Amino acid sequence: MSKKRILFVTQEMDPYTLDTEVSNLVRNLPISLGEAGYDLRVLMPCFGVINERRHKLHEVVRLSGMNIIVDDDDYPLIIKVASIPNSRMQVYFLDNFELFKRKFIFKNEEGEFFDDNLERLFFFNKSAIEIVRKFGWAPDIVYLHGWMTSLIPMYLKTTYKTDPIFKQSKIVYAAYNHEKDNFLAENFHQKATTNQMVEADIKHFYTDKQLNLHQGASKYSDCVIVTSDEMDEATLTGIKSKCKNIQYVQGEDTLLQLTLNIFTKILK
Repeated sequence: MSKKRILFVTQEMDPYTLDTEVSNLVRNLPISLGEAGYDLRVLMPCFGVINERRHKLHEVVRLSGMNIIVDDDDYPLIIKVASIPNSRMQVYFLDNFELFKRKFIFKNEEGEFFDDNLERLFFFNKSAIEIVRKFGWAPDIVYLHGWMTSLIPMYLKTTYKTDPIFKQSKIVYAAYNHEKDNFLAENFHQKATTNQMVEADIKHFYTDKQLNLHQGASKYSDCVIVTSDEMDEATLTGIKSKCKNIQYVQGEDTLLQLTLNIFTKILK
């Protein structure tokens, strides 16, 4: 019997990005899932804070070269790869010089959010889908971690719903207790309409005119994992309003066991 395929997409992961809620919680998850018998492909953004020399990242020329359209502008996609330390499992890093080469993640040295975080969000989500299509590798489950993956469920269930690579895929979205979406709210609607989103889809990302990325992702996911009991009530209420299959977890070990249980049930 062939191994079930898991597309694992995360916005951050230890040891490449350190000391964030997402990176700390998912750091051992891909290896543990591989040891449990799953076939994984792991994707994350190639933030400029990642030490490419230390982690031995190198470009995969045969996969690089696509242009990803965001706001009618072309952004070249560069694919790099490295092995997780003490493991044979590979991580694919999605890069673009203009969007990801700065030595910070989402905020500058003054603690202010970057003005182009929306462009980075759309670029990463579109890139993740397109590179898997280029793999020709159809995942049984798409497992997503963090708000920077929040548009992937919508795209898979709308734009790519008949695509042979994804049409049978189940989607599991892990929601983290990130800061409010206000830093993305001002231009989200305009960006969405120029990036293959229609009003019927956009509305699911709002609650009383407040942007809620976790809520929008939940609408198009088969299961949502809430990773913290400190998530604000408005965000949690939005998630509950869009998805009936919600699971709760605290701690790295519990996340692994919960993930295994979810996968077993969702693949029946």
